[in-house]
Amino acid sequence: MRTIRYREIAEAIRHRVEGGEFGAGRLLPSEAALSEEYGASRVTVRKALEELRAEGLVEAHQGLGWFASGDPLRQRLARLGTIEDQLKASGIRSEREILELRVVATPANVRRVLGVDKAVRLLRRNLADGAPFARVTVWCPPELGAHLTREQLTDESFYELLDVPLGHAVQTIAARAASADDADLLGVPQGAPVLVCERTTFDADGHAVLFATYVFPGHLTEFSVDLPRMERSIAPSGLRLVE
Repeated sequence: MRTIRYREIAEAIRHRVEGGEFGAGRLLPSEAALSEEYGASRVTVRKALEELRAEGLVEAHQGLGWFASGDPLRQRLARLGTIEDQLKASGIRSEREILELRVVATPANVRRVLGVDKAVRLLRRNLADGAPFARVTVWCPPELGAHLTREQLTDESFYELLDVPLGHAVQTIAARAASADDADLLGVPQGAPVLVCERTTFDADGHAVLFATYVFPGHLTEFSVDLPRMERSIAPSGLRLVE
């Protein structure tokens, strides 16, 4: 019996998705790349992908491409915690890749928050079940973090290692387009939507001790906020208008 070509390609891609080559949320090769790989026209490849989309195995994001399907990873903003704790609570394997740890001159926005000209900067990538999930940059005053090592920060967070009692944190979340560097780290196209979270953590006396930036692929992330009962407002609690 003659096999229809687009179904052959769909079966091959299905095997790669179900076999884990393309994990949940992972970007698939472009239609042009798949056309070249399978020796078929883009129309045929697209028909194969549409069949897999009907099965719920892949999904398309306009302007970005095709991704292996997966439920967004939800993070609650009810309390101060780490990415790893929330992923583990959801049954997801979490890993850290430390990309850089050194003392550097602080940019203006960090200097305004921490009040120091130099700071320890940690750059890392977080993985969820082996797939890139976040780019994290943490800044800490040298007197608090200069003694910390890559090995320590691979297994534990600043929250656990800082020798000061922590108080509260302030976090803002905004939508941005992925830079070239973040696109490479997160496995998404440059310009893809990302969520950028900036968090300032204070000690028990109200002094800023950490400033962190988290960049998450927009299609993989949801934030869930517990809203207290309050007076009626035209805007959701916690949101503010920016110019």
